Amino acid sequence: MFEQGKPRSIRAKAKKSPFVEVEADEIGQASGVVFARESALAPKNDQGCGVSHSHGDDETQESDGCVQSQGLDEHGWVDFGHSLQLVLFSRQWSLAESLVDLADQQSMLDYGLSIALDAIWFLRTKRDLEGLNSLIVKIVASGAKDFARAILRTSLLASCVAACQSKAITVGDSKEIVAERLHERLRDCPGAEHLKIEAGAKVQKFMEWALQCIHMHHCSEDTHRCRWSCNTLQEVQLHLSAFRTFLDIAGDNLSGKIFTEAFDAVCFPLTLFSSLFEPGWSSGSSAVSIKGLLSLLVEGGADNVNQCFLEAARFGSTELVRILLEVAYQNSLAVDTELALVYASHYCKFNTMECLVDEGNVNSFLSPLIKAAERGCLQVVHWFVSRGISEIEMCLALTTAASSGHFMVASYLLAHIPQQILEALSTQILKAARGQGSRSLDGVTFLLRSNFLRDAAATYEAADIIATGGTNGEPPDLVAFLKEHWSQSAFAEGVTTGEMHFVNVMRVLRRGASPICLEDLPSEMVLGITYLPLYRECVSAGGQLLPQRLRGELLEAVHRLGEPAGTESQGKDLVRTLERHMPSFLVGS
Repeated sequence: MFEQGKPRSIRAKAKKSPFVEVEADEIGQASGVVFARESALAPKNDQGCGVSHSHGDDETQESDGCVQSQGLDEHGWVDFGHSLQLVLFSRQWSLAESLVDLADQQSMLDYGLSIALDAIWFLRTKRDLEGLNSLIVKIVASGAKDFARAILRTSLLASCVAACQSKAITVGDSKEIVAERLHERLRDCPGAEHLKIEAGAKVQKFMEWALQCIHMHHCSEDTHRCRWSCNTLQEVQLHLSAFRTFLDIAGDNLSGKIFTEAFDAVCFPLTLFSSLFEPGWSSGSSAVSIKGLLSLLVEGGADNVNQCFLEAARFGSTELVRILLEVAYQNSLAVDTELALVYASHYCKFNTMECLVDEGNVNSFLSPLIKAAERGCLQVVHWFVSRGISEIEMCLALTTAASSGHFMVASYLLAHIPQQILEALSTQILKAARGQGSRSLDGVTFLLRSNFLRDAAATYEAADIIATGGTNGEPPDLVAFLKEHWSQSAFAEGVTTGEMHFVNVMRVLRRGASPICLEDLPSEMVLGITYLPLYRECVSAGGQLLPQRLRGELLEAVHRLGEPAGTESQGKDLVRTLERHMPSFLVGS
């Protein structure tokens, strides 16, 4: 379910607040998380990086003059934000603090706190760290109180920064990637379609802003070129130090719920994008930054590590899965790796499955294997079989696939189960292959026709045991079906039916009053007329074995043709014998 964002209430004279809440409830399985509240973060004179990052005296005077000339009217706090950004882009920390002195509204200070926190993830030197820490302290001391807004926004921005340091993502194609990934993410989520569209639009709008903000921050003041290389480990330590300082300053103003939402805000972009990351991203400096950030949020009280872990597995975000495994281990938290494997296998995320098994130490494959067999997903079943599963697990998957009507999967599993195991569990397998609904016995029929015990006599015997009540708790419809078609008594009835059919044909030949005398036709034609219905039924039955009743009729027909055949003769041999006596134009019809 997705909830519409509600505008934050501020003083009446700032009616045109550029803050727009971007909320998404249960995107994937996330719970009511405010990922960010978007603000106007770039000057509206669309002049690109050159305006934002030129740092000469003219720009300083222009920024300072802009604030003073407008006298901080009803739009003054917006201009305050723009001016503060320009100063932070050029890392003029003293000027930034002087701008804070001019802020005389609560909303301006809250806005300034969010903008200051944005700069955390772009620090490069210890001098930058000291300047930013001093600025944050001053903003809070001046009266900023909206710590929740600031931490949620900077958490999501930090995640976008890490994502953009993957070679797979650039600002040039970020808009298309964001739209595509959000569409994929929302497609399988619960909730009304119009609410999903609305939530997706809000999140996309914020993330597009975040990516543009990253682009502007990374532009070099000296060369006007974009710096897209990964942060060094030294820079990462600066970022985490600044974030920890902010948490210390915020203190009890941040609740466990806010830390939980911030944790979700970090994971959300990585869930979208990490399937695009190059292998090994989770061991690079960008991932170190994310691990440190997530650990700090866990220390603060975030309690949704497992929830985000399952989300990452579901969407095949392998690199994020690796990171969350490490975060959980380092903080002695439990994550449900087995359930994560179920999610990953359900959506055929094979790289994530491999990660969960090799690095998450999952050793129980039964649940995801059964679900894959139930869906008829041969690729996933093959993956688990190749990884090594027990013979009993394969038997359970076999009966699940057969009862669900996925006979290709069942055939694959049959070929991998040792015969002695099949023989030992023969009647249990047949009973378990019974499905639900009008075609509940199709799985049983498939196993019997496939000669699942690889020995005709043993397969027929297993069916006969159930048909004659040789086991306990047999479903009545299964017993009736096997008794009618696959039991020894069904075979005897088939032979009797074949005898009666032959007698009736002879009566027609000798006593028939039809003007077309059958005796005048060629013998092959007479045989074709006599046994064509039986032949067609046998051919359409298919499989390696025929039902006993049909085999009995066919055996009697072959005997009447003078061919030697014993009661152990099987359907394929009997059909070929019958074909030799029939007109060639009827064979295969």
